[in-house]
Amino acid sequence: MAETKIALLPDRGVVTVNGPDARKFLQGVITNDMALIDTQQALYAGLLSPQGKILFDFLIAPTAEGFCLETARTKTAELAQRLKMYKLRADVEVTDASADYTVAAIWGGTYSPKTATGEGPAPIWFADPRLSELGYRELTTLRTDWALGGGEAESATQDDYHAHRIALGVPEGGRDFGYGEAFPHEALFDQVHGVSFNKGCYVGQEVVSRMHNRGTARRRIVPITADGPLPDSGAAVTAAGVEIGKLGSKAGQRALAEIRLDRAAEFQDKGEALSVNGTTVHIALPAWVTFTLQDPSGTPR
Repeated sequence: MAETKIALLPDRGVVTVNGPDARKFLQGVITNDMALIDTQQALYAGLLSPQGKILFDFLIAPTAEGFCLETARTKTAELAQRLKMYKLRADVEVTDASADYTVAAIWGGTYSPKTATGEGPAPIWFADPRLSELGYRELTTLRTDWALGGGEAESATQDDYHAHRIALGVPEGGRDFGYGEAFPHEALFDQVHGVSFNKGCYVGQEVVSRMHNRGTARRRIVPITADGPLPDSGAAVTAAGVEIGKLGSKAGQRALAEIRLDRAAEFQDKGEALSVNGTTVHIALPAWVTFTLQDPSGTPR
């Protein structure tokens, strides 16, 4: 049986949105439907620019006072500022609470938070809503001495977690796509339950709906495997000397890459290999995605 592993994620931070109007407020600005909180433990969502590009991505979990938004630690202050700009007369309090929380990921094997013991508030615990294989999250405040993982999990590193995530093919903002640069479909929001197409209006919604309905998603973030060492993030993915994508996060000879899949299919049909800095790479679409090289949009035809 696989060992349950737990890793602290110092690259993740927390923004809290508390108050009577917290749920209604978030419903009006994020890509996903807050009604899902009634039937699942957490949401994955984003906040977009009016042009439909991802400014922030985050996991949302309910608390007694409102909601925690777990996001890239480098973006918490900016996210809090952006939400405050949108709140207008809503009765909510937005706080960058990263200094108050420790974020951990737990995956592999079996895990039950009920065995954790300690003083102070219980950790905020939830299954990762993007993909079940990613495991769980625990957000623990500095006011508690509860044991992360309930003492059941083997200690791992942040790099171990990202290697696990990369192997599964799940992208992360700031590592696999640039904030303000990617559309939700390109970052697989439609594949990892990060966007609702029937919830109504939110910032950037018209662009996202148009891309979805017209099936115009051509560029996607996908897992690749390499025949040798890979360079750092940002290196070009090429075929026959033509750049068709760029490298994202990597772990050994596995990586995620943002690739123009229709061009990759075109070169594949011609027998041309993909490469990064001269190293041959292969696209390895995970079984859970609905798109193919020939139809990157994932839209039924």
